[in-house]
Amino acid sequence: MKSLLVFTLLLLPFVVLSQSNVKEEAAEFIKMYNSLYQKISTVSAEAQWASSTDVTEQHTGERIGADKASAAFSGSPYVVTRAQALLARQSELDELTVRQLKKILYIASHYPGTIPDLVNQRVTAEANQSAVLDGFTFCYEKQGNNCVKTTTPNQLDEVLRTSTDLAERKHAWEVSKQTGPALKEGLVKLQGLRNNMAREMKYSSYFGLEVSDYGMNVPEMMQLLSSSVDALMPLYQQLHCWTKYKLAEKYKQPVPKKIPAHWLGNRWSQAWPGIVELVDLDNLFKDKSSEWIIKQAERFYVSLGMPELPPSFWAKSDLYELPPDATRKKNTHASAWHMDLDKDVRSLMSVKPDYDWFETTHHELGHIYYYMAYSNPDVPVVLREGANRAFHEAVGDLIGIAARQVPYLKEIGVMPKEMKIDETQWLLAEALDNAVVFIPWSAGTMSHWEWDLYENNLSPNEYNKRWWEYVAKFQGVEPPQERGEEFCDAATKTHINDDPAGYYDYSLAFLIKYQLHNYIAKNILKQNPHNCNYYGNKEVGTWLWDLLKLGATKDWRQVIKEKTGEDISPKAMLEYFAPIEKYLKKENRKREVSWE
Repeated sequence: MKSLLVFTLLLLPFVVLSQSNVKEEAAEFIKMYNSLYQKISTVSAEAQWASSTDVTEQHTGERIGADKASAAFSGSPYVVTRAQALLARQSELDELTVRQLKKILYIASHYPGTIPDLVNQRVTAEANQSAVLDGFTFCYEKQGNNCVKTTTPNQLDEVLRTSTDLAERKHAWEVSKQTGPALKEGLVKLQGLRNNMAREMKYSSYFGLEVSDYGMNVPEMMQLLSSSVDALMPLYQQLHCWTKYKLAEKYKQPVPKKIPAHWLGNRWSQAWPGIVELVDLDNLFKDKSSEWIIKQAERFYVSLGMPELPPSFWAKSDLYELPPDATRKKNTHASAWHMDLDKDVRSLMSVKPDYDWFETTHHELGHIYYYMAYSNPDVPVVLREGANRAFHEAVGDLIGIAARQVPYLKEIGVMPKEMKIDETQWLLAEALDNAVVFIPWSAGTMSHWEWDLYENNLSPNEYNKRWWEYVAKFQGVEPPQERGEEFCDAATKTHINDDPAGYYDYSLAFLIKYQLHNYIAKNILKQNPHNCNYYGNKEVGTWLWDLLKLGATKDWRQVIKEKTGEDISPKAMLEYFAPIEKYLKKENRKREVSWE
């Protein structure tokens, strides 16, 4: 690593470009940058992989060293000044060249070489924050100051999915928030470091820097998010009202105005699983193995005409849950990795044979196939990413929709062919578990809290207070009891720490995925969007691959318009869930729908 960094820093001062022909200058600079960027990114990715799959002090230290080398190259004053000088003459350059130069400058803005000490501090702080998160041990039971029983995130999730004992649920929910106090000090430090980086490069904040990757400013993004929440809020309020009556009956409690957080089956109330009766998806997988779950996800993509996963995927990925007696600790958040920005693709998961992991594996392989599609000679290395950051999630989630379609589940033998499904309840389960209720959380609570954190310099003395204000406003949810500033419940969500100021990626991904799905169902499959089957359809595969192989070579708004004929909006999502709105209004008649 040290030799690569020295080579890079020695090379840069001697890169002398002609001033006579800006096209030649840009081509030579970009060729040099892409070559070094790919090499250094690979070393950095390997170090991050090791620190995520085997959390040790040594691996954390190695990650810090690799990230510092990557930062030194990406944010070097040479790279910044050269890219800025070339962009000053962008009218003389073609679109693909300009897109690469803008991406190079965006990457550099995360590690500006004009403030190297702060860059090194940020790299170290982020690695340490990830180590705290990945290596955290949840204590389920204490005696005095000693922990006598530990637990895992999967076990906590199981309690919240299945238990009807409110005391047990409350305890599990509170245990799930133990990472917050451990992470708060690091988050306070990162808030300042990240903002200093961004403001050094003339952005309003770190939030403004991340938004700029969409070709938008902060007010434009917040307007898009707010309008999306507003458009879906009438449907969400109906779902909220119906749910709180259902849960009050289940737990034999008075109907509350806001839903207590521990009543719901997700640690952050971003999804509300297990509420709809007669839809037991986990039971469909009781005779399947973890290996089958992943292999079937691969078979889905192959059936569309896409290639099999490379042998290196199976050899190098970390796919299964660690046994209880494992000495190794790993990150339990499912993720996909493009190690070398070319052929080395991997996934980090903790797969078990249940529906959540069935859908998650389909989703994560969506990222993997996106990597594979745009790793082609027509896409420069620095543009080997989604059309925007949301597109990556949209593609994974799109296949998540496809994975829950009844005809697909029946064709692969998971669901008995004679099994009857109540389509209203099935759609209601989708709205609650991974769709409509997600938007107020992601576009509302998460995005507004991070907007406050960075754009408005939110005081650490108000982290938790502001968090629960947003949870109440956008989601109509409240904690089991008052949560003071000794907690930091926002930080318990992984990406607040390691992929900051980007939860709107997921919001926009949800809008995009329903636009893509509705188009595929109606215009390619010619089937009902609620009862269709992608499996084995090569035309769907070709249409999708043609989108994926573009990477970030075209403006994302242009890509959406060309592929679906419409601009991004909640319209397709509202249309998809329209059948349950009538049902909910009937169920909620004579009830006060709003929680205010």
